[in-house]
Amino acid sequence: PKLIFSFRKLWAFTGPGFLMSIAFLDPGNIESDLDSGAIAGFQLLWVLLWSTVIGLLLQRLAARLGVVTGMDLAEVCKREYPCVPRTILWLMIEVAIIGSDMQEVIGTAIAFNLLSAGRIPLWGGVIITIGDTLIFLCCDKWGLRKLEAFFGFLITVMAVTFGYEYVTVAPNQAEVLKGMFVPYCRGCGSAELEQAIGIVGAVIMPHNIYLHSALVKSRQIDRANNREVKEANKYFFIEASIALFVSFLINLFVVAVFAEAFYGKTNMQVRQQCNESGSSYAGLFPYNNETLEVDIYKGGAVLGCYFGPAALYIWAIGILAAGQSSTMTGTYAGQFVMDGFLNLRCSRFARVLLTRSIAIVPTLLVAFFQDLKDLTVMNDLLNALQSIQLPFALLPILTFTSLTRVMHDFANGLVWKIGGALTILGICVINIYFVVVYVTGLNSIVVYVISALLSIAYVIFVIYLAWKCWIALRASCLHV
Repeated sequence: PKLIFSFRKLWAFTGPGFLMSIAFLDPGNIESDLDSGAIAGFQLLWVLLWSTVIGLLLQRLAARLGVVTGMDLAEVCKREYPCVPRTILWLMIEVAIIGSDMQEVIGTAIAFNLLSAGRIPLWGGVIITIGDTLIFLCCDKWGLRKLEAFFGFLITVMAVTFGYEYVTVAPNQAEVLKGMFVPYCRGCGSAELEQAIGIVGAVIMPHNIYLHSALVKSRQIDRANNREVKEANKYFFIEASIALFVSFLINLFVVAVFAEAFYGKTNMQVRQQCNESGSSYAGLFPYNNETLEVDIYKGGAVLGCYFGPAALYIWAIGILAAGQSSTMTGTYAGQFVMDGFLNLRCSRFARVLLTRSIAIVPTLLVAFFQDLKDLTVMNDLLNALQSIQLPFALLPILTFTSLTRVMHDFANGLVWKIGGALTILGICVINIYFVVVYVTGLNSIVVYVISALLSIAYVIFVIYLAWKCWIALRASCLHV
């Protein structure tokens, strides 16, 4: 019988997509958004749009794997890969999760500093984030549906806060639409190119593929019934589309605010405005006519100077919501990955404690002994780290969703195989370029040597995963 759309069924499947969409709204993404607006104006909105669309299509593969097999990506990797490759794969994804958690710690610490008008130092904010563990455990005891509702509340907070900034700044709507739908970048140089690449790296995150494939297992489906599986795939895709549309709007708000208000501004202009408004943040901006460079912290300060204290505090609340929600989804991802790869079941308390303990030490040291600029440098390093981890999620998901013996009637068709392979190749090339640019900018022989040695090992392992993927694609094509 023909499938009929039902809002009641959509509601029953609603939840996993919104939890997954949190990764598109973490502090690393917000920083990428404001950088994009300040550096290139509205001209890179089309990159954000298409990165989100590609992210949706990749998440579709993750959801289908979980729905059809009843196993998440980590469990399938454990079953399909030999011992050594799957152990390396597990370690790489754990590194990605810990790196993501460090970004959440940085974002949350900055939010507390802004909300307290500097009374809570950055290192104090880092220590406060230990309390996230207790918050998460309290939420976890409510049950899955209530926890999903809480995530919905945090997304709403981000939509309202960043939406407020959008309405306050009132960007030129024609420029916003042009930036979204006309792929152009007039007068762009290496800075704009690097920013475009940074957007792709920030939006598509490796641990999110593993997370989504596990979250969809929370809904009861008769996997022996193809009609039920097909229906679940449809509703999960619709829900993910809605969730990522909301996340795109929130990211759009941030890009447009900084594009309208601060694109082309100099440090001197901003400093003068801060002095005129009586802001205590004027000292952040040096006496020169260089183009303004912003980060999450300076972004809040600049908004406060131009649009009043309310804009600053509302910005900080949005960043806090981004940090808190991302922390919780990162914990879920870590638990699923550890359970899937190692068959090691641990409590969420132990998992949060493990991840946060590893993430908090280097962040606390930088926050205590250095300054905000060093935290921003660390954030850039973490973005580069996330970028190089992408093949360890994208290659396995394409491999297994293309195998008929894994997916049966729901294996990828020829269009998805070719399109997926080209997309993943493009993303990997883009992100490797991003990392090369970042490393060469460090100007250190020691870093170059270490990077060269690590790169050799990295390339060998990626070639192995790509070879396994090629075998799967070729075998499934021959089967067709």
